[in-house]
Amino acid sequence: MKHLTTLSLVIMLLLVACVTTGPGGKKSLILMSTDQEVQIGLGMSQEIAKSEKRLADDTWQRYLNEVGQKIVKVSDRKDIEYHFTVIESDEMNAFATPGGYVYFYTGLLKSMANEGEMAAVMAHEISHVVARHGVKRVQTAMGAAVALELITGDSNSELMGAAINVGMGLLMAGYSRDAEREADKYGIIYMKAAGYDPNAAVTMFEKLAAAGDGGSSGVFESMTRSHPETQERIANARAEITQIGAGSGLTVNEKKYKEMKARLPK
Repeated sequence: MKHLTTLSLVIMLLLVACVTTGPGGKKSLILMSTDQEVQIGLGMSQEIAKSEKRLADDTWQRYLNEVGQKIVKVSDRKDIEYHFTVIESDEMNAFATPGGYVYFYTGLLKSMANEGEMAAVMAHEISHVVARHGVKRVQTAMGAAVALELITGDSNSELMGAAINVGMGLLMAGYSRDAEREADKYGIIYMKAAGYDPNAAVTMFEKLAAAGDGGSSGVFESMTRSHPETQERIANARAEITQIGAGSGLTVNEKKYKEMKARLPK
């Protein structure tokens, strides 16, 4: 009887845990529930708020949110509420937590020439959330036994606190190459769907590659000109754009971005 109960639980979990994680209806087995993922992201956002300075410019915060919501609208994941925040720091960085919390640093925003380049980074980070790359890493790092407790609903505040701490520890650890390739590809698709010229992703890649060690591991994950995988990712981006077509009527919105860029702290 116990064997049947366990088997039934496993079958139930397999049925409910296959969720959409990419364009074209791609699905993956995600063991943590969406509610648990959002709870982890909320906890991480509270920790980030303790150490990072939110830019005191509501116009910029609204602008980042507007661009972010454009990407969300055409993405394959709308079951959560996304939160977008500008952090005042000279660091060239952007990252997303599980559950849809996305952060941009003013140092990175200053390096951009247009809204299209900002949309490229935005689409890439949202793609990590769509693909649930962050929560997959937390699951793996916590181990099967702990993950099972979360899956079966036996989690408590102590266990969730541990998951938040694991998420914070992994925040700047960098994703796998496969995860980065996936986010690159999805991002270009979402950019075009939102009305942005996807070629801005290539110019952003090239800028980050040129920055080398001056860039952070959090944004497009350690892109340096000397890394073969960087050149591979740029080539893959160009190939993806050729495949889907840049199309007509797409924008990079340079004028608007120049106006906003002038507002950034010197």
